[in-house]
Amino acid sequence: MAASASMPYVLLLFTFAFLAPSTTASANDHRYNVGDHVPLFVNKVGPLHNPSETYQYYDLPFCRPDPVIQKMESIGEVLSGDRLTNTLYNLNFRIEKSNVSLCTRKLKVADIATFRDAVINDFYFQMYYDDLPLWAFVGKVEEESWTIGDKRLKYYLFKHAQFDALYNDNQVIQIQAFSDPNHALDITEDVETTVEFTYSVNWNVASTQFKNRMDKYSRASLMPIHQKINWFSFINSIVIIVLLMALLTLLIMRRLKNDLRKCSDVDEKEDKEVGWKYIHGDVFRCPPNMSLLCAFLGTGTQLLTLVFILFMLAFFGVLYPYNRGALLTSLVFVYTLTSVIAGYTASAFNCQFSETGWKRSVLLTGILFIGPVVVIVSFLNTVAIAKGATAALPFGTILAILLIYIFLAIPLLGLGGLIGYHLRSEFFAPCATKQYPREIPPLAWYRRTPCQMLIGGLLPFSAIILQLQHLYATIWGYKIYTLPGILFLTFAILIILTAILSISLTYNQLSAEDHKWWWRSVLCGGSTAVFMFGYGIYFYLRSNMNGSMQFLFFVGYNACVSFAFFLLLGTISFHASLMFVRYIYRAVKSE
Repeated sequence: MAASASMPYVLLLFTFAFLAPSTTASANDHRYNVGDHVPLFVNKVGPLHNPSETYQYYDLPFCRPDPVIQKMESIGEVLSGDRLTNTLYNLNFRIEKSNVSLCTRKLKVADIATFRDAVINDFYFQMYYDDLPLWAFVGKVEEESWTIGDKRLKYYLFKHAQFDALYNDNQVIQIQAFSDPNHALDITEDVETTVEFTYSVNWNVASTQFKNRMDKYSRASLMPIHQKINWFSFINSIVIIVLLMALLTLLIMRRLKNDLRKCSDVDEKEDKEVGWKYIHGDVFRCPPNMSLLCAFLGTGTQLLTLVFILFMLAFFGVLYPYNRGALLTSLVFVYTLTSVIAGYTASAFNCQFSETGWKRSVLLTGILFIGPVVVIVSFLNTVAIAKGATAALPFGTILAILLIYIFLAIPLLGLGGLIGYHLRSEFFAPCATKQYPREIPPLAWYRRTPCQMLIGGLLPFSAIILQLQHLYATIWGYKIYTLPGILFLTFAILIILTAILSISLTYNQLSAEDHKWWWRSVLCGGSTAVFMFGYGIYFYLRSNMNGSMQFLFFVGYNACVSFAFFLLLGTISFHASLMFVRYIYRAVKSE
């Protein structure tokens, strides 16, 4: 057991060693002499309000090099929709340029229509210069003149790009791109035209150190108003958890002590007043679908470990804003490596009740979460391919992920299952299980599963809703969440709240002489994820996102994240209830 307990820590150290070299840069990198070539890549274009609907830069008829060479990217970058390619722009270190011609291009009617459609949908383009992101709009829309009831819109394409760069000593610190509205081409009419694209570059000295150059991208999240909101959310969560703990202590524990006192009394009349004592012979009866429950607990434990490792990576500076693909790369490899934890947990829990069936539990663990995710992602990938978006995964990336899962995740899952089987221990129930189950009396409406799920999900959700708003704005907007400490504390509060409510609801269920608490504790704990999914739909309706592709991607990925939290919180809820049930029945004098 000691070896198995240390397994997550060994895995964590291995993860750091594996990921850190690929996601952090040395302080000696990115140094240039005057006139040196600095890598500049164009990335993608897309509507401002639809983060999932992005296209390759040269899908628009911009000036393009010959040949177009795509940069080799990591799995995380590809999953993020990044498609970095070379460009005709030449921004040498500390070399200023003014109105340099990029190319002269004849735009056909179809090209004009393509650019106009991009301007109508507020398309932006993204580039990376020395690994620093920069953005600018493709064009603009203006209202020329109108009378009452008549409005005429004019569409303009920006043909000049202004780059303002900052440097400190021999390193690039900051760069911004501006589209000059004074150099714009009218593309309102479908008329062929010839346009010359130009650009200028200005360089200025900065006092910011290289190690702090990414700080500017997180300043929006550190404004006083956002700080107040974060602290208000945190204090709100603390107040809720303190009130719930006080409620649990005053009501449930007080009643529980009275029940235990009655159970210690030999007087049979008083013993009959204790409702949950009646079902001591049924409370530890194995639930139906035991293999599925073991798989649920194995997957939930794996996801919980995954979340904690990601927080550790963020605290150590491995994950930070605009570290291209680092988060998704970490997700892929950490999920793969933690498969051993999933297999071990599922197998070990199954073997506590039966030495057979652990292989089925491990098999279900391997498909319980990843199965629905693969189905959803495959459907979304088909939609992205049909739309020609960068969210469509190339065949090579799909093959790489498939090979990682087959040759790394599955063997680790099986290894964990074998370890759990060989280190198995028997489940010692405080009370003997009777041969025939006791009949459950009719339950009041507030003791039934739907109402219990409502209570078990609504209260934890209310404690995290403000932080959830920030998280959604980070994933589906352009706000950068840079307070992992507050996010971690909120997650810890969510875990504690889920455990407290699970114990409370389980005790209430047992008091009604309902011994089928196993699956209900899972459902009550995981029900917070249902509220999270519903809030995601509310967030979408209130946002400026639009279009069928963006809607499908939002709903699909929101469903994957919510299902992951359902498994994670359901696992926490079950273990809290199991510990509580074993404690109270161990404390009574069983017949």
